[in-house]
Amino acid sequence: MSAHSEKSGVLYLVPTPLDFGIAQDAPAPPGQWLPAETLSATSRLTHWVTENAKSTRAFLKRVEAVAGLAVPLQAQHIVELPRAAHKKGDHAPQPDSDAQARELLAPALSGHDMGLVSEAGMPAIADPGSSVVRAAHALGLRVVPLTGPVSLMLALAASGLNGQNFAFVGYVPQDTSERAQRLRELEATALKTGQTQIFIETPYRNAALLQALLQTLHPHTRLAVCGALTLPQQVCHSALVSEWKRKAGRQDSLPLDAPCVFLLGR
Repeated sequence: MSAHSEKSGVLYLVPTPLDFGIAQDAPAPPGQWLPAETLSATSRLTHWVTENAKSTRAFLKRVEAVAGLAVPLQAQHIVELPRAAHKKGDHAPQPDSDAQARELLAPALSGHDMGLVSEAGMPAIADPGSSVVRAAHALGLRVVPLTGPVSLMLALAASGLNGQNFAFVGYVPQDTSERAQRLRELEATALKTGQTQIFIETPYRNAALLQALLQTLHPHTRLAVCGALTLPQQVCHSALVSEWKRKAGRQDSLPLDAPCVFLLGR
């Protein structure tokens, strides 16, 4: 491992509001979700590694309106993670992706502080970016996570499920039979160990996943769904599967066209 140099930059993990991709006439200023210290640190950065350059520019434009930017938006140095990190993820160590991540951090080795940012929420949590964090540690760079919204933790807190023992398992299969099998496996783990199982889906498949859950899970299993977290239309419902089925209106009130977090357990 490389020794940290006092001349090296810092890698900041910059959280963003959870409203990316959700149509709003007037998005709330980022200060509604991000504390002043996070906005201040963000405004000072000029070099970025991002999941999506377009969404990062939109985020920085919102930051500029309330905290200013060290250099104009057009002069910000923004590079995207490799395409493979988007398609296959970069959470597990891989020689190729980790080597590419080191190259992306070259400005930090030259003394520039850098920001790692995803489209919404905290980078490297249910989003790409882990390879960059691993590379920063390997290069001896200081890694600083900034405070901001993390949908998985907000949903867990609002679910009433076990917050002492939980697992985020990512996405479940799209194939109907494979999805049902995976849901039964997650349910069995949750009921046997008490470990809350947390997973997500792309918004246009949220409704199908909810129906699969209600058709597959046992009546006494607790299911929680939290959608559009931090937004005005946010809804969190948590109940036994039998209660979900008895109160169909509960399903109708969920913003299933927005990002949702699904949780199951005892």
